[in-house]
Formats: sequence, C-alpha cells, structure tokens
Amino acid sequence: MSEQLDATAARLVSSRDPEVRTRGTVDLARIEEAVRDILVAVGEDPDRRGLKETPRRVAHAYAELFAGLRVDPTDVLDTTFEEGHQELIMVCDIEVQSFCEHHLLPFLGRAHIGYVPGESGCVAGLSKLARLVEVYARRPQVQERLTSQIADCLHTTLDAAGVLVVVECEHTCMTMRGIRKAGARTVTSAVRGTLQSDPRTRNEAMELLRRTAV
Repeated sequence: MSEQLDATAARLVSSRDPEVRTRGTVDLARIEEAVRDILVAVGEDPDRRGLKETPRRVAHAYAELFAGLRVDPTDVLDTTFEEGHQELIMVCDIEVQSFCEHHLLPFLGRAHIGYVPGESGCVAGLSKLARLVEVYARRPQVQERLTSQIADCLHTTLDAAGVLVVVECEHTCMTMRGIRKAGARTVTSAVRGTLQSDPRTRNEAMELLRRTAV
C-alpha cells in the first residue's frame, strides 16, 4: 500500500493496483479530533511533544487501514481469462491483516482460497484473489463475515462452480486484553457450490490445504 495518501481521501489503490476504483472520502479532521478526545480521556496530554502529531498520524493510518470500505470488491475481479479450465485452483497463505470491529484491534493471519471455474472456464488472475482478500480485510470486520464475503464474491462474480475459503487468524483483542491467551488461532471456513455438494472435490481441496500446512 502506498504511504502517500491524499489529504481528503484514502485510497486502497497503490501503484500495484491501478485498476481498482475507490468510493467516497474520509473525514481526516474528524478522526484527528476524536483521537485527541481519546488521549485526553485516558489521562494524556495530546499537546505534549511525543503526542502532538499523533492525531494526524492516526487519521492517515485509519484512512489507509479502512480503505476497503470505499472499494467495490467486484471491481477486483472484472478481468478474467477464458482458459477452459474447469478443475480446482488454489491459492494458499494469503496474508490477512484486519481489524476486529468489536474493539478495533487487529487480527492477523492467512487465507486459503480454492475454486472450480464454471462452465465458461473463466479464471481470475492469481493476484486478484489476494487483492480480493485485502479489500474485505481493510474494513472493520469479524472473521466469520470476512470468510463468507470472500466466498460469496468469488461464487457470484466469477460464476464459479465451487468455492472453498479457509481463514486462520490470531486476534489481538483476545491476546492483548481480556483472557490474554497468546497463540490461540481462530479458523473459519466457507464452502459454496460443488465444493459443498461434491465430497471428492472438497476432500481434494482439504488435502491440498493439509499439505501446505506441513
């Protein structure tokens, strides 16, 4: 992601992702004011040297971290290739960086995506799957919804015959506060189409996932 953010709008799009179109803007001044209020509320002085620029920095960081709110995920998949391929395609170990919407603390991990193209045999570029994960992850999220959103978008936008998405993450709202159980991972899955109805294809996908975990 680019560190150069416009003064009035955050963009998910970087020089690596020029084709993704953004939606809307971010009120940076309002975020700055809110951060100052939080610092005062916890007993800090937002005007002391170390914190003076913090509200501005946080505003720009939030604009970037939540930029997925202003991107249509289907735009990521608007370019496909007619390869006539109708067998399983998998991309594993896609980095996930998102924020739990309950405490606005990060959860981090990886996503594994498998899909079987539909009758047209259209496939998406492999990097598009990673970008799709990023669009949904850069929003206030819960892991269960994130997993389902990725699966549903692939299933409907690509008209895929079957989809399997597995996400495994560590949640800092669980490791840094509350129960404080470091190392605990949450695993969620979403299955659509033939990967849900056909045990053979589903088992093939799960076996490939097991191999990548070795």
